[in-house]
Amino acid sequence: MNGDDLGLSPGVTRGILEAYEHGVVTSASLLVDRAASAAAAGAVRDAPGLSVGLHVDLADADGRPLVDPADTAACRAEVERQIERFSQLVGRQPTHLDSHRNVHRHPQIRPAFREVAVGHGLPLREDALPAYESSFYGQWDGCSHPEQISVEGLIRILAGLPAGWSEVGCHPGYADGDLRSSYRREREIELATLLHPRIRGAATALDITFVGFADLFTGSKREAL
Repeated sequence: MNGDDLGLSPGVTRGILEAYEHGVVTSASLLVDRAASAAAAGAVRDAPGLSVGLHVDLADADGRPLVDPADTAACRAEVERQIERFSQLVGRQPTHLDSHRNVHRHPQIRPAFREVAVGHGLPLREDALPAYESSFYGQWDGCSHPEQISVEGLIRILAGLPAGWSEVGCHPGYADGDLRSSYRREREIELATLLHPRIRGAATALDITFVGFADLFTGSKREAL
């Protein structure tokens, strides 16, 4: 279970860490250029069991592009800069690589991400193990769908995972005053679901073990993230 948007706001960071400490979140992806990024990086130093990856953002906090998507060299340089920034903040290399709003899926941008991921030996979301499951998300077409991120919704998603390693993306958090996002109420619903004791029980019944990205590098024989 990977919590995206670590460092987006203090409330989001607090929610992800709570879901790690008391729920089933095992990994998180850090934004490195937000006002709350440094505090989030400091907090994860006290959570050594949490796998922390880089959540690359190719736009600034106001949504303005940092690079031209058609300029592969510029995209690659920006991802490298953010990896360096991550290392400065966290004190170690990221365990995995993904992106804010999944911009790495863009055909013009993806080659740059692949080159950087290979160069650093990092799993890139949807380009290598683990398989990525994105359906634990409670908003689409401008409407909120709390049923998708309910306890029953997550159990249904877990039951449908393929055999082997899987990453289930999630966005837990608290909708504080610093959060600039349309995805607000849903974050708190996700958090409540991820903390619910029924999730662990269902995972046990499905023979799923919650582990982190770091286990990909340790030869773990566990079968799911």
